[in-house]
This record gives sequence, structure tokens and C-alpha cells, in this order.
Amino acid sequence: MSHTITALSAALPLAAGWSLHGVRLRRRLVAARRDPLSGLYRREAFEAKASRLLEGRPLGVLVVDLDGFKAVNDTYGHAAGDAVIAAVGTRLAAIVAGRGIAGRLGGDEFALAVRLPDSSVLGSLLRQTSKALQVPVTVDGQTLPLGASVGGLWTGQLPTSDLSAAMRRADEAMYAAKQDGGGWLMVYGSRSTRRTVNGRRAGRRGTSGEAA
Repeated sequence: MSHTITALSAALPLAAGWSLHGVRLRRRLVAARRDPLSGLYRREAFEAKASRLLEGRPLGVLVVDLDGFKAVNDTYGHAAGDAVIAAVGTRLAAIVAGRGIAGRLGGDEFALAVRLPDSSVLGSLLRQTSKALQVPVTVDGQTLPLGASVGGLWTGQLPTSDLSAAMRRADEAMYAAKQDGGGWLMVYGSRSTRRTVNGRRAGRRGTSGEAA
């Protein structure tokens, strides 16, 4: 009996150590899926989770590109730019809370996937997102201007539940809004209106030509 107690006593620290290791590992895995500046999901994690959300239910898919972000970095410095990205992450997380997810696709580009019962709600979501990103960000007493171009699509209009097609069309809408001076725009249907390169709008980041 005493040998059993001794063995158990020796095993307890080891078990506790493995338990702590497991917690730390899970935290690292969660952190790896999150963008450290915005706190939102990174592109791959966002797309994986949004694809699962899309199974059997329609979504509003939005693509967001900040307006004038390069000027903020150039004028106020990269620390100010980081603060803007963090503020945007907080605002987008609040918009999707309890009904969807948000991700940072890279740079100053973001995406949202929100459960919507029908297309009539998409306009309200686009307006809410655009309005939230028009509020300036204050950093060290400096008021930094903020704006965004937002494009969106309701996936119920697509012939199949295809996240990549939805994001491509939302990206096209975002680009059209940006070309028109910012704000928001929704698109309908699955037919692309712009030339694509490897399934992405020609001219956007990651393709040849001018970036949006």
C-alpha cells in the first residue's frame, strides 16, 4: 500500500506538468490562429471557420479595405498604424459578436461572415460596418482619421455554398466602392464583373497590377 501511495505521489507532479503543457499548447494553437494586432482570425482560420458557418445557412460576406491607411502610417508612424488596426479589430469583433466571425486578411484588409436570414438585412450590416469605421481613432492625444470601403454579398444568391466565390464578389463590390470614394456597396449574383487571376480580382494584392 505504501508503495502504491509513493508511486501515485510521484506521478502527480508529472500529470500536473502534462496538464499544464496541454493548456499552454492549446493557447499557442489559438494564438497562431489569431492576428496579434487586431485580435481577429488570420486569413486561413477565418476562411476555414466561415466555410463551416456557410454549411446549410446563408451568410452575409463582407470585405473591408481601410481608406487612407498608408497616409496614417506615413504621417503618424507605424505605432499609430498598429493602434488603428487594433481599434478596427475591436469594432469588427463587436459587430459580429454572437452572429458570425471577423478576420484580418492582411495589411489593412478585413473580412466578415455573418449569419443573415435573408438579403434584406445585408444593407443594414453594410451601413453598420461602414459607420463604425468612420469614427476617428485617438492615439497619444492625436485624432487619426479613419474610413473604409466595404463590399458585401448575401450567399443565398449563389448557386452553391462557395465561400471563395462570395469573397471574390464582395471584394469586387469593395473595390467599386473604393473607386467611388469609399462607403459601402452590395452586389448580387455570382457572376464576376472584373477579370480574375487565380480566382482573385486582377489588380488586388497578391496579383499583378495595381493593388486596391
